[in-house]
Amino acid sequence: MADNDISATERRKRMNLSGKHLLVTGGAGFIGSNFILYLMREYDNLCITNLDKLTYAGNLENLRGVENDPRYRFVLGDVCDRTLLQSLFAEKQIDLVVHFAAESHVDRSIRDAGAFVQTNIGGTLSLLDAAMNAWKLDGGYRADVKFLQVSTDEVYGSLGKTGVFTERSPLDPHSPYAASKAGADMVVKAYHDTHGLPVCITRCSNNYGPYQFPEKLIPLMFTNCLRKKPLPVYGDGLQVRDWLYAEDHCRAIERVLLDGRAGEVYNIGGRNERTNLQIVKTIIETVRRLHDPSVSEALITHVADRKGHDRRYAIDASKIERELGWKPLVPFEEGMERTIRWYLEHEDWLAHIVSGAYEEYYRQMYGESAS
Repeated sequence: MADNDISATERRKRMNLSGKHLLVTGGAGFIGSNFILYLMREYDNLCITNLDKLTYAGNLENLRGVENDPRYRFVLGDVCDRTLLQSLFAEKQIDLVVHFAAESHVDRSIRDAGAFVQTNIGGTLSLLDAAMNAWKLDGGYRADVKFLQVSTDEVYGSLGKTGVFTERSPLDPHSPYAASKAGADMVVKAYHDTHGLPVCITRCSNNYGPYQFPEKLIPLMFTNCLRKKPLPVYGDGLQVRDWLYAEDHCRAIERVLLDGRAGEVYNIGGRNERTNLQIVKTIIETVRRLHDPSVSEALITHVADRKGHDRRYAIDASKIERELGWKPLVPFEEGMERTIRWYLEHEDWLAHIVSGAYEEYYRQMYGESAS
């Protein structure tokens, strides 16, 4: 984007990130990779270290476009590895931490909660300690440092037919995944309240867009549409979620990094509530229009509902809109078409993903092959 296309305020804000060194954890995952690619496009003068364990959902193919950029470095490692974290902060002057790294799928947490507690709570604690020790000065912390915990609206639990989650809503997680994220959020807040560490927490609604691992709703349904496989919908499919395009989420995180007040929580949402069944039907319609007219709603197959399945989420994002000037820019219909087009143009990416360990996981969850 040319300088004459941005406002003076935006130009000033971009200067605030110029020259910074960001440690991004989980940067090979869905939102993490989108965020790295976004920052590398928007800023010329910053450095990013991407720390990722490369579990099943981490994919370095997402970052091929920047892997040879001198501003970017990938480090294979675990956020629970305190020795590694200490060395990263020691060898580089890390100014900002954006913490995406997490076990993130509800179904997997129901099957094995231990990995979620270890990574999502234990890993966050290790990262907080590393940042605090590296940034601490006599009487305070280095100027212009910040720890940003990327969380989820699932920590709030479930809503009825009306109402929205605000930053003051009580935490009431229902799945082991949501509980582990709520626990991590509380540890982050405690480090601010106890130690004065400059932190922010963001809680976002459901994301969609390029590079999303195909166990999640939208890429899973798209992949099955292409292969004329059943589209497994939990229960009656009337669970309601708020949906946000991934790049809009990246812009929100950028705003919190720039101007978010230390110790604050910011909800991020698209003001775009849809039932899961509506999402599936939209995917079918989009695939029919863009690729294969023979795909039909006859593929929809209702399966047993998920244990503890929250009925409805809805986000009040007025705080980040009011205080930081952020708002979602991509309408759902446009974002969905962009997403489907991206997957159609990157079938090789999907082919590499939908194989091996993922095939076995899919059989365990839904009783048949994903391909």
